[in-house]
Amino acid sequence: MQFDFKQILSVTLILFSVIDIIGSVPVVIDLRKKAGKIYSGKATLVAGVLMIMFLFLGQSILGLFGLNIESFAIAGGIIMFIIAIEMILGIKLFKYNPDEVDGASIVPIAFPLIAGAGTLTTILTLRVEFGTENIIVGIIINLIFVYVVLKTSAWLERKIGASGFGI
Repeated sequence: MQFDFKQILSVTLILFSVIDIIGSVPVVIDLRKKAGKIYSGKATLVAGVLMIMFLFLGQSILGLFGLNIESFAIAGGIIMFIIAIEMILGIKLFKYNPDEVDGASIVPIAFPLIAGAGTLTTILTLRVEFGTENIIVGIIINLIFVYVVLKTSAWLERKIGASGFGI
């Protein structure tokens, strides 16, 4: 096991750009309004487990279902497209139950917003060039940042205002 600062920095920045939690804040705010509470810790933990599990078992899991990376990416894109249509048109395609224990914490926040097809596909491709331990550290750094952003999304909304997040 050899930690390499350059690899950790590269992995962290690559995943940061793919996860794009800052760009997802308006989606998180919209989902919080529809679903009630979002459990930041639970969403972050589930996303982390998915990412690390996919790091080790990704190819096998996709093969088990007869999928390739391209099919997986398309499916994730379709889910994100449906969420975007809901936001833009102000319609409800999915019913959110505010009394539900998880709200929108697992689906669609943990998956596919944080650990979506793009993130998981990127993790598979990072394995070719970077050490596993460095990828795990990069994932953890990103998850800390994701947790902070999810936890402060209500505060961000108050400070920036609706016009700041205009969709």
